[in-house]
Amino acid sequence: MIVHDRMRAYINSLNPGNTEWLEEIEREAIEAYVPVIRREMQSFLKFLLASFAPSRILEVGTAVGFSALFMSEYGPEGCQITTIENYEKRIPIARENFIRAGRDQQITLLPGDAMEILKGLPDTEPFDLIFVDAAKGQYLSYLPEVVRLLHPGGVLLSDNVLQDGDVIESRFAVERRNRTIHARMREYLYELTHREDLTTSILPLGDGVTVSVKKGTV
Repeated sequence: MIVHDRMRAYINSLNPGNTEWLEEIEREAIEAYVPVIRREMQSFLKFLLASFAPSRILEVGTAVGFSALFMSEYGPEGCQITTIENYEKRIPIARENFIRAGRDQQITLLPGDAMEILKGLPDTEPFDLIFVDAAKGQYLSYLPEVVRLLHPGGVLLSDNVLQDGDVIESRFAVERRNRTIHARMREYLYELTHREDLTTSILPLGDGVTVSVKKGTV
């Protein structure tokens, strides 16, 4: 637990909710035990989309498409979203959700290994916002590529970085099966906060989120 449960419940009680079709897709995902961005993260993402108005968005980790659809709904009109997913069983569900919502022309799904796809994307058309919400042990590997693909002044958003608070624990206090991810996430957070080309803030929001801005002139 990062934030007291009662405080989180109170904050989420103030959330006005989303459109009916987004609520439906979120319910379906939860019922199928597919993780979606938490309510407090949704509120923060709405704020970022309104503040930065990104016209080109890259998402690493589609799942069933909820967050991509969320960004298409609350991002600026006409924004284009590219999203990457490697889990074959979820790809057709995401595609169907994009069609159901009438957003299949706005959202491009790239199936396959995220690292291979990232390396193949050109930096001649950089992204204004990159949202990383995929395999936590791979965040550090993705970092050089997502920074390369990010527009100067653009935002890199990384979700679920505090591991329900476990990231502050000694590796010996973490279950053995989670120690590799624990070490990699700590290294990722250190790298984010010490790169000279990024300015980063770590927020105890949801399961932890980092917001990084790429330095340089637009």
